[in-house]
Amino acid sequence: MHLWVSGRVQGVFFRASARDRAEHLGLTGWVRNMPGGRVEIVAEGEDEDLEKLRRWARRGPAYAYVTELEETMETATGEFEGFDVRY
Repeated sequence: MHLWVSGRVQGVFFRASARDRAEHLGLTGWVRNMPGGRVEIVAEGEDEDLEKLRRWARRGPAYAYVTELEETMETATGEFEGFDVRY
């Protein structure tokens, strides 16, 4: 699953919270801030757990304000061993 999250999503612990949520769900992948203020998430795992992360990303952590969530589903690569914050 590939997500792009827009709104007030940088500077509000979105990346760290996304990593914690993904790890809790047993997902692998990464999250990073993008130029322009969006956050990008790539996650692999069970469909049910991906849906839980998607629902979480629609609202984010306490100080976030999500205005838009774009999503694409892609073929899993199996290349990730954990879930990382990328810089």
